[in-house]
Amino acid sequence: MAKPATILVKLVSTADTGFYYVTKKNPRNLTEKLEFRKYDPVARKHVMFKEGKIK
Repeated sequence: MAKPATILVKLVSTADTGFYYVTKKNPRNLTEKLEFRKYDPVARKHVMFKEGKIK
């Protein structure tokens, strides 16, 4: 059986609130690190979220 093409990554808030989103990424097609501007409910505003590893 083949391995799945997608891996799980953690999007960590740059506002240092400890909040994070979990999403999927296909490392074969998207080699650079993910970076999104999303809502942080702890900071109660939109901030940048950068990719980190899931432990």
